[in-house]
Amino acid sequence: MDGSGPGGQGDVLLRATGVEKRYGGVRALRGVDFEVRAGEVHALVGENGAGKSTLIKIVSGAETADGGTVTVAGTALEPGSTQAAMAAGIATVYQEPHLFGELDVAENVFLGRELRHGGRVDRRAQRARVVELLEQIGLDPAIADVRVADLPVAEQQLVSIAKAFAHSARVLVLDEPSAILTDREIEILFAVVRRLRAAGMGVVYISHRLDELAQITDRVTVMRDGLVVAGEPTASLTVRRIAELMVGHAVGGRGRRQRAVDGEEVLAVRGLGRGERFRGLDLTVRAGEVVALYGLVGSGTSDIARALYGITPATDGVVAVDGRQVRLRSPRAAAAAGITLLPGNRKAQGVFGDKSIAFNISSAHLGFLSRSGWFDARREREVAEHYISEIAIKAPGPDTLVGNLSGGNAQKVVLARQLVEKPRVLVMEEPTQGVDVGAKEEIHRLVLELAAAGSAVLVISTDLAEVLELADRVVVVRRGSVVREFAAGATQADVLAAAAGDAGTTPGGTAADPTSAPTSAPTGAGGTP
Repeated sequence: MDGSGPGGQGDVLLRATGVEKRYGGVRALRGVDFEVRAGEVHALVGENGAGKSTLIKIVSGAETADGGTVTVAGTALEPGSTQAAMAAGIATVYQEPHLFGELDVAENVFLGRELRHGGRVDRRAQRARVVELLEQIGLDPAIADVRVADLPVAEQQLVSIAKAFAHSARVLVLDEPSAILTDREIEILFAVVRRLRAAGMGVVYISHRLDELAQITDRVTVMRDGLVVAGEPTASLTVRRIAELMVGHAVGGRGRRQRAVDGEEVLAVRGLGRGERFRGLDLTVRAGEVVALYGLVGSGTSDIARALYGITPATDGVVAVDGRQVRLRSPRAAAAAGITLLPGNRKAQGVFGDKSIAFNISSAHLGFLSRSGWFDARREREVAEHYISEIAIKAPGPDTLVGNLSGGNAQKVVLARQLVEKPRVLVMEEPTQGVDVGAKEEIHRLVLELAAAGSAVLVISTDLAEVLELADRVVVVRRGSVVREFAAGATQADVLAAAAGDAGTTPGGTAADPTSAPTSAPTGAGGTP
């Protein structure tokens, strides 16, 4: 075979056979078979905790299997050795590139495996090779001398791929490569992956964004509960079918709420602004209502979320909660007003990885969980146990360190923290980013239950399907200003067109005054939308 992509895959490069792995009493992998051929992009999908990460750790040498074998091009791989895996041609690129920001691109590509001449590092030879690699994957060779910290995340990921090329990788594992990229950056990534496929490399593509699999992958392997439950050509699967295989039952079917919300006005925002980041924001959210703020990357929605929680306070306008004007000068002031935030960057802003689930959930509620001036550790544990059960956090118990949880389960812990005191206003920034379809369903259920209990929920998301499923109203933001509002039932095409700059009026949507939009994009929210 010619190794030229779909229908032309070559020989098996990577094969895992009967792989087993236990962690204490938990059987993480149960006889897993998996293979990757030359010239194919093979998707590996499953819920958080399905076993994907464990399998990849074993393949990359970071973990040792309890049973089974892994071979590369027919040769058995030495278990539990990352050096052996790299020498065999296996390279892994993670969602957050593992590079040294203070070093330039050329130094990063050859770090630890420098080219030498006469006992010294041959920087000229390294740079020449890096320029060649950058040209191969479609990057500007001029960045060879640029500090990695000065590159966008998308280019950092491509530098990691160049590093894999430099060390003769035959199998490239991409772990959630598109989770934090813009649409344009994803297009660039896909173009690089297609070049790798055409060159005969085998690519393992791990992603929760099921809709992108049809664009870039040739085969899909689905894992659930430590088992492979399906392995089929991508062309034979729909997104819904993949999701159903992942969770083991039909997904969706809950149905969007088609109803008017007539509760009292809980959150009222008038003329809110912060320089060029966003301006003139008028917004209301009623009790029992889910309102979504939707905008393309760089629209200013993230800045609005931070302003409403007092992280970067607004400079103009007023905010009222239950009719009482509040000054959101800090997160403490926002919390006192009844506003809580599920942050978009959970890893940096949301969790204490070296602390327990119980600690993470209770950390913002010490007063609430105290009695007679003393912290009630028993009550803390009860609350943690309640939310472990309520939102299906996959963990042995409240004492489990959050750092040992999968990303989706750590995200549920952060969400549980926001729910302890039943917030009056819950602001959720990218509530399901990077989580699997099952966790997404659970989080959506909780959002709707919280609204049904009388809270006002403001969802800020770049996931348009999520926005349309959850929201009673969708408020579209572009270049820092509201440009359109849609009632439930709007189409994806209508909302996306408004976010992209369509100034027309669409049935079901109300056009804002186009003259109110600023003439230049905000600079602090990711660039021009």
